[in-house]
Amino acid sequence: MCGLVVIFDTRGRRDIPLETVARMNEVQRHRGPDEGGVHREPGLALGHRRLSIIDLATGQQPLFNEDGSVAVVFNGEIYNYQSLIPELTRLGHTFRTRSDTEVIVHAWEAWGEACVERFRGMFAFALWDRNQETLFLARDRLGVKPLYYALLPDGLLLAGSELKSLLAHGGMRLALDPCAVEEYFALGYVPEPRTIFKEASKLPPGHTLTVRRGKRIPAPREYWDVVFTLDNPISENDARAELLARLEESVRLRLIAEVPLGAFLSGGVDSSAVVATMAAVAREPVRTCSIAFSDPAFDESRYAAQVAQQLGTEHFVHPVDVDDFDLLDELARVYDEPYADSSAIPTYRVCQLARRHVTVALSGDGGDESFGGYRRYRWHLWEERLRAPLPLALRRPVFGLLGRLYPKADWAPKIFRAKTTLETLARSSVEAYFHSVSILRDNLRRQLFSAAFRTELGGYNAIEVFERHARRANREDPLALVQYLDLKTYLVGDINTKVDRASMAHSLEVREPLMDHPLVEWLASLPSAFKVRGGEGKVLLKKAMEPRLPQEILYRPKMGFAVPLARWFRGPLRERVRRALLGDALAQTGLFNPAVLRQLVQAHESGRSDHSAPLWTLLMFEAFLRHTLGQEAAQRESVAA
Repeated sequence: MCGLVVIFDTRGRRDIPLETVARMNEVQRHRGPDEGGVHREPGLALGHRRLSIIDLATGQQPLFNEDGSVAVVFNGEIYNYQSLIPELTRLGHTFRTRSDTEVIVHAWEAWGEACVERFRGMFAFALWDRNQETLFLARDRLGVKPLYYALLPDGLLLAGSELKSLLAHGGMRLALDPCAVEEYFALGYVPEPRTIFKEASKLPPGHTLTVRRGKRIPAPREYWDVVFTLDNPISENDARAELLARLEESVRLRLIAEVPLGAFLSGGVDSSAVVATMAAVAREPVRTCSIAFSDPAFDESRYAAQVAQQLGTEHFVHPVDVDDFDLLDELARVYDEPYADSSAIPTYRVCQLARRHVTVALSGDGGDESFGGYRRYRWHLWEERLRAPLPLALRRPVFGLLGRLYPKADWAPKIFRAKTTLETLARSSVEAYFHSVSILRDNLRRQLFSAAFRTELGGYNAIEVFERHARRANREDPLALVQYLDLKTYLVGDINTKVDRASMAHSLEVREPLMDHPLVEWLASLPSAFKVRGGEGKVLLKKAMEPRLPQEILYRPKMGFAVPLARWFRGPLRERVRRALLGDALAQTGLFNPAVLRQLVQAHESGRSDHSAPLWTLLMFEAFLRHTLGQEAAQRESVAA
């Protein structure tokens, strides 16, 4: 994998200082420790850090076409590049390398902006066409690879693989985006297209941005979206066979590498299915990597070992202390903006382990979204059955009032909490799902934010992110709706962000066979009953894998990567939480109500309530303020001096 940076003068041809682009490039060295390259010409600078995977000898970047008029810097893999080379050769293009990168420049010459529609893979790239004075930015369909950009007041456009590369330029203002703060505290990440900073954006998945010198910068153009048609007439037996064939094709494409390759193996269904498929198509034993937690309540390593033994993999296990909270500050440095998924800790560790043995690792990410694996999907379907008999216009006033009047019963099992059920009945489908995935619910965010900050928000609510996507979703089918919402939000903003930064911190490339876009499109055509049925998720995947994996692996309860936040915050991290949440850093922002911060801390410490998720979200926001904002301000003062 790699890192790219761009500085483009949209108004003229000002000189771009070498030290500026070199500084931006260098802060991403971890993404590409093998080689670095810079190209400058009047009004443009391209930088690249390379992690060599394919065509080790001649794949250096920036890479140019035959006459040097088109250049590209690229992060990712074009898995179908070998089939595109003969087609482009027949069109008259000459290849000097064996790399997938060179396919991009010739595909641009042949097909222009539509070139991305021919690519199958994970990618983010910036392409410069000197003859057309055009900068072309593109991101893959499912947002596996990141791409940030910012237009500065002086007309310079910056782009990079990580937000830290844009910050390293020194010209971007550090003003926080209030809407991004609201979204972060609702979801635990800042969803596309926002970043935590007003002046920077993320290029959304499945979009391109074409910038022509001297022209107004347009909005990004969408070139792909997944449509849940659910109208495929295939039988379930035939679907199982086709799924296996599609998985094998996807995995084969992702086995192309000139460096050691393996896979993550957690012992869950998705990673086990990927490894089982690798074992079926690979010529040599698969290398698999797992971590083992010291606390059995969080440890899945025995299941991973069972799968590894059955499939005959070369299995590596690394023990990790479940109290591995020393990574808090490192995570803030890695993620650049607030990020509150605590599973980033074990993800960071398993990437660290994998890099000792391989340079490329396949993962099972994306399976829950496409196959219907999350427990919250089944709960949402149950709630939808309650909501279905009555129209929203009737449910909202009646059950909304009853929900407000009914006393809370947090001590009771969820299904018996009448207040919660009444409130659920008063919501629309989108409101209900947003509520179920929110880390800090609407009422808690309202209490937590200061009066001044609520005024600055002007009524904005993070649910607008979901409403925007829901307008394009299949709202007739409740499962298809929430799958689409997750593919647009959680998968991109949380899962892909987590894996990209954790893996790149260790110069490890991660490939996701379950996010192969033809596979995702095909799964979206299948009936929802193939995915969730009778309280069981991932029905089709599990049935297809029964000949290859043990029943115990396929049908055991889902665990996921978890850490004991509640215990940490009452024990070894108690004082750190107090310092972070009740100290000066959060107070000086003016964003929060100090009394509510104190109530959250005290209620959790006493054991009256479990506020571990909100506390972690606040803790990571404070770490962002100290590390990203504090360090950036200090660096700018140093450069100025």
